Amino acid sequence: MSRIPDYVRKKYAPLLDKTLQNALAHAIGEQFPRIGGPRIRALCAEMILEVMEAHVRPREHVRHGQALWLGVSVNDPPRRHQRIVDTDLVPVLLDLSTPEDIDARIDRKRALERLQSKAVRLCHQAHGQGALLSNCDLAELLGADDSRVAEALTTYERRTKKLVPRRATLHDVGTGLTNKRIICWKRYAEGKSPDLVAQETYHSLEAVDRYLGQFDRVRHCRQQGLSVEQTAFTLNCSRALVNEYLAIDRELEGGRHG
Repeated sequence: MSRIPDYVRKKYAPLLDKTLQNALAHAIGEQFPRIGGPRIRALCAEMILEVMEAHVRPREHVRHGQALWLGVSVNDPPRRHQRIVDTDLVPVLLDLSTPEDIDARIDRKRALERLQSKAVRLCHQAHGQGALLSNCDLAELLGADDSRVAEALTTYERRTKKLVPRRATLHDVGTGLTNKRIICWKRYAEGKSPDLVAQETYHSLEAVDRYLGQFDRVRHCRQQGLSVEQTAFTLNCSRALVNEYLAIDRELEGGRHG
């Protein structure tokens, strides 16, 4: 017995294929005819949609005072000659303005204090979503010069002995002095274990061990009476790096005698 054709399905089923994914697959086939067959084009379209969905937030999910921003993935540290277009970017939702910010302005708190509070909050929010912000990101978000942002965050870290998770500290994009200083301070002044130091500074244990090892070697050379140039030559590192660790050592010595 022959099957009766389903004319309704035949007429209306094509509507199910009117999707953005199919439109993308068609455009890919038109523009890049050698990319492959229908399955490859469909996979490419699916990947494009996944990226779009990750970078777009429905309006109802974004509250007043929030902003969507792209940070660099925590898991993609910089490589030699790496460009930002070759870097994994993560969309993050940030509280750009909060009632506490408005209260701080009403209470006439200093501009630097307000900038510092906002910058610290944005860094922690981005890190909590798997991304890191640079000082330039923060400068653009907060309408301040990047050097001013760097000064505010460095002042906060020196005062609190707490590291703010951002590219300058976790990815060593910058001088890196602050994270070296805080790691060494937590280990030698506060007597914390490397594991706990790693946890509190958002670093891997390997990175903490590397900083502490460099510091120990520089301090040993100083105790042996070597000059900065001799230490740099012996350890095969720059004089600037030696001076950074010597400055940390002097601060630790001052803390022990203070």
